[in-house]
Amino acid sequence: MSDGQALGEAVEGAIVARAIAPMTGETPPGDGHTHENACLNCSTSLIGSHCHSCGQAAHVHRTLGAFFHDLLHGVFHFEGKIWRTLPMLAFRPGDLTRRYIDGQRASFVSPLALFLFSVFLLFAVYHQTEEGVQIEAQVSVADGKGKAVAGEDALKKRIAGLRARRAALVAKGEDTDAVDGEIESPQAALDILSEVKAPGSSDGENFSDIKTLNDAVKKFRANPGLIAYKAQSYAYKYSWALIPISVPFLWLLFPFSRHFHLYDHTVFVTYSLSFMTLLGSLAMVVSAIGLPAIAGFLMLLPPLHMYRQLRGAYGTSRLGGLLRAFGLAGFAFVALLMFTILIAAQSGS
Repeated sequence: MSDGQALGEAVEGAIVARAIAPMTGETPPGDGHTHENACLNCSTSLIGSHCHSCGQAAHVHRTLGAFFHDLLHGVFHFEGKIWRTLPMLAFRPGDLTRRYIDGQRASFVSPLALFLFSVFLLFAVYHQTEEGVQIEAQVSVADGKGKAVAGEDALKKRIAGLRARRAALVAKGEDTDAVDGEIESPQAALDILSEVKAPGSSDGENFSDIKTLNDAVKKFRANPGLIAYKAQSYAYKYSWALIPISVPFLWLLFPFSRHFHLYDHTVFVTYSLSFMTLLGSLAMVVSAIGLPAIAGFLMLLPPLHMYRQLRGAYGTSRLGGLLRAFGLAGFAFVALLMFTILIAAQSGS
């Protein structure tokens, strides 16, 4: 039998099966699975456990238990890749980057998926652990002309009351850590309001030669709380912009290289940003539980991580990796500054 005849009979068989059993995807009573001979997604005749045309599983589930299984699978499992990817991202980032670039995709979470997950986690942790939300709510009492109204007096009154409580605790010889923690947030809000009202912060003075940035600064002075809220929202929405902003800087470390291309740099940057974002989440959690020294130590790890990733991904020498790591750290600061300007301009629009 020729290949053409075999193909023709396979197609004919699929058509006949469809005609004889048009309801072949229905679920029998009491059973949570479908029992079909053709893919429910594209109608291709099934061979094996997955459709060879579109990739959908041959059997789909229609039970509540299967739904929650898929939910847990999607959130925690990442097809099992997350538990292989994270350790390599932390301890062997260069090996992870190089293996992904070379085509080993099925074993690891893609850099973009990991980056989006890490950004979501960062903002979730921030809102749960930081006092920024409280500060922005307190600062937003500024009126439309940039002048603090009742909020400043309320903050001063609250700080005075907390300091009186602290003095009473000191007189009794009791611990004051809890009260000290309560003072930090309103004091930070009061400091922001003081800066807004400080001489030289009038609306008539320009912050820079960039008009959009000047407008953003003026609007921040008018209503710091609103602009801070919008900045957080835009930072979350436009976090992906850090990738195209950073890639050209990495290219400058390997200019006109025949071995490494923009795709390689993009994978490197995305995995690197994922690690930095996850590290930031961890630092906030550690700081929130009362271990600021460890949080400070964690913030010293990015240059080391860059060095290890550069050596593993690009095969640089120790000296070359060290020099490029210093250069990359400087470029990262510039990229972050550019991203901040972008967010400030968007927030002020």
